[in-house]
Amino acid sequence: MTKRYWNITFEEMMEAGVHFGHDTRKWNPRMAPYISTKHKGIHIINLTQTARFLSEACDLVFDAASRGKQFLIVGTKKKAADSVKRAAIRARCHYVNKKWLGGMLTNWYTTETRLRKFRDLRTEQKTGKLTSLPKRDAATLKRQLSHLETYLGGIKYMTGLPDLVIIVDQQEEYTALRECITLGIPTICLIDTNCDPDLADISIPANDDAIASIRLILNKLVFAISEGRSSYIQNF
Repeated sequence: MTKRYWNITFEEMMEAGVHFGHDTRKWNPRMAPYISTKHKGIHIINLTQTARFLSEACDLVFDAASRGKQFLIVGTKKKAADSVKRAAIRARCHYVNKKWLGGMLTNWYTTETRLRKFRDLRTEQKTGKLTSLPKRDAATLKRQLSHLETYLGGIKYMTGLPDLVIIVDQQEEYTALRECITLGIPTICLIDTNCDPDLADISIPANDDAIASIRLILNKLVFAISEGRSSYIQNF
């Protein structure tokens, strides 16, 4: 994996509150190497470690993107949802930001079936076919379409399992992480002081409750993905 400089500064991390962990009573002892101190009952994350692992993650996604690999970004809690969607669209990645449906990856056949149904309904809506149906039938199909858009809208163009998954908040997205582990899909995970750093392929210690912190980490990663994609296009 090629090492690059990603301009990750302590100033911007401090400003975004990346260093603020959870209450000291709510922590995972395995996170001890990533904690520098405690202040007023809160663990303070070691930003040297954050910069190190974020840089490694940026190298990984750059290399993957430069080889045409596909990414999925997962973050469904309210504070992460908007940032996940914006970051994914910016870097042309798939995303899940509302609710992780159990088996979304491990039961890919069912997910594919739902995606086909979703695409068919979207086509029917665009061509005006839904409006020609009886009102009750049209209303039912429109509700189905709305439901599918909410939960599968971010992966509607996904034609197979992703090559790499980026997860915001290990605790919240534990089911998604376990599915990736089961399938052997590499993961990059944003982890707070209450998480297990040994589960993901690359764990980035950072505040997973502050919008600014989540946005900063995602922005660095999608910038690296975009740079990798540019390299892939130029070399194609």
